[in-house]
Amino acid sequence: MPASSPRASVDYASARRDFRWERPEHFNFATDVIDRHAAERPQAPALQWSDESGRSQRFTFQELKERSLHAARFLAGLGLKRGDRAFILMPRVPEWWFLVLGCIRAGIVFMPGTPMLTAKDIRYRLEASRAKAVLTDASCLDRFEGVRDAPGVTTWVSTGDAPAPWTRYVSEALPQAQATAFPPTRAEDALLIYFTSGTTGMPKMVQHTQASYGQGHLITGRYWLDLKPDDRHLTLSDTGWAKCAWGKLFGPWSEGACNVVYDFRGRFDPVAFLKVLERERVTTFCAPPTAWRALVLQDLKAVDLSSLRHTVSAGEPLNPEVIETWKEATGLFIREGYGQTETVVIVGMFPSLEPRMGSMGKPSPGFTVGVINAQGEEVADGQEGDIAVRVKPERPVGLFQGYLNDDAANASSSRGDWYVTGDRAVRDADGYLWFVGRSDDVIKTSGYRVGPFEVESALLEHPAVAESAVIGVPDDKIGQRIKAYVLLTPGHTASPALAQELQDFVKRTTAPYKYPREIEFVAELPKTVSGKIRRAELRATQKK
Repeated sequence: MPASSPRASVDYASARRDFRWERPEHFNFATDVIDRHAAERPQAPALQWSDESGRSQRFTFQELKERSLHAARFLAGLGLKRGDRAFILMPRVPEWWFLVLGCIRAGIVFMPGTPMLTAKDIRYRLEASRAKAVLTDASCLDRFEGVRDAPGVTTWVSTGDAPAPWTRYVSEALPQAQATAFPPTRAEDALLIYFTSGTTGMPKMVQHTQASYGQGHLITGRYWLDLKPDDRHLTLSDTGWAKCAWGKLFGPWSEGACNVVYDFRGRFDPVAFLKVLERERVTTFCAPPTAWRALVLQDLKAVDLSSLRHTVSAGEPLNPEVIETWKEATGLFIREGYGQTETVVIVGMFPSLEPRMGSMGKPSPGFTVGVINAQGEEVADGQEGDIAVRVKPERPVGLFQGYLNDDAANASSSRGDWYVTGDRAVRDADGYLWFVGRSDDVIKTSGYRVGPFEVESALLEHPAVAESAVIGVPDDKIGQRIKAYVLLTPGHTASPALAQELQDFVKRTTAPYKYPREIEFVAELPKTVSGKIRRAELRATQKK
């Protein structure tokens, strides 16, 4: 991307108009980005890490370069070659970043996984990807019990002492003079493979190239996160999620910002996390809706959040009342962004845009995003359709190359000149997009189409509701009836009377036809490893 490209924080229209993708023959995030920062700002902070026990470590860009050089030589010394696939499962420890950058340098394709995966999940990933190596942390060794016979895996690496066949990895700083020279990677070489969160069926393998993520996330870091070299950015994400690549790897370091990481192993503690934001003087912050909903329930005036200048949310739509509560306490609007494991950020409420509560924003620079019908034609403003990215005549850099070994998935996501995301939206006359829901989540009831988020958002406005999930249940008379699964806030007790109260509340809050005809109170909701509600699992339990 040309250095002269205007930032979206200055002028969104100019950024859209003047943006052009650079398409170099060779690209490598470690050598072209990390090493450049190390040369220009060697002592600038790159990674600020802390954990629940109070331990803290700080690494500069020069140290990041040296430790990733050591990691690359270490992996190559174990016999791993360019194009080999390495499954990496670690908590938020510094070694994750060193090994990932080492893989990138050496052209080894890394495949992140979350420590929440079970042995069954891991075996599926190893076998489906034909992984050659496993990289893990001593705290995660038990996850691999019963899977060390996975066919094709020849290299097992752990950060701590472990019995054979594990090889111990200890991070060291390797000066440039001692570094193994690795041939430059081509822009189209494979960089990483993510497994989709699997809201329906088994996870699919999403492959990105050195350019599509390493170069493409310049969009995320510069335009949506609005990062500058003196920023201290924190994204709340597990290392196994694609959001980690967005906000804890490519996004912040593409702009030379400091990546602030808080390593916690248990449940998310909003009180403790607010103190981290205060202590680390975080300037830009991204969290998923589930975390935002917990954060706004706290006493936000009890912590000093004055260092914050920009806050964003992604993963699922964020309820307007959460945005309002945060803004009242901090003066900051939570700006939403939209993308997938398959993309970088493709729609965002960019800093220079006038915020519109409930909208996910406008298309990113470098992307043509449309709302299309079944024939691949853009629908009129105000009409619902499929969110799609134009891929012809030129494919955007920040888009994946396709699903590996899945012709059916590739075919279903292609429609004429478009890549179809599988999500539905409405575009208004000013070009803002409004999320409706996943294509298979939209409810058709009594001739109306209802997005589950609309009902969930209305329910969340009631003080008794902590979280909800809404689905359509087959109904012979009206096609589908709306059913809500509700988690209550402390101090409220499930009862038929409360169910009736919630139904009446939704009728008053939104269009009456959107009210849930059924309400079931539950203790938890089924979610993917990335925290998204598995509505398909809820639908599977229903009968006419």
